[in-house]
Amino acid sequence: MVIIGNFKVSKGYETWKQAFLDNHEMREKHGIKVLAYGKNETDSDHVYTVIDVPSLEIMQNLMKEPEMIKLRENAGVIAETQEMVRINE
Repeated sequence: MVIIGNFKVSKGYETWKQAFLDNHEMREKHGIKVLAYGKNETDSDHVYTVIDVPSLEIMQNLMKEPEMIKLRENAGVIAETQEMVRINE
């Protein structure tokens, strides 16, 4: 299942990007594949991700894990701005 996510960051894109790249082991553990990520061309604090996840349940459970919550906070993700959209072909 492919999910497009977007959200704002408070600590800048580079801080978020480094935390995202450093988190590859957790994604691998849950079978999540990164298809793309990047920032908005006119607003570098607006980030987009495109990921392939085995199931919605895995993604929902991962987002509730204390380690993931802390990682996202440290990366500056503003949770209230986050949107996730499942796309189908």
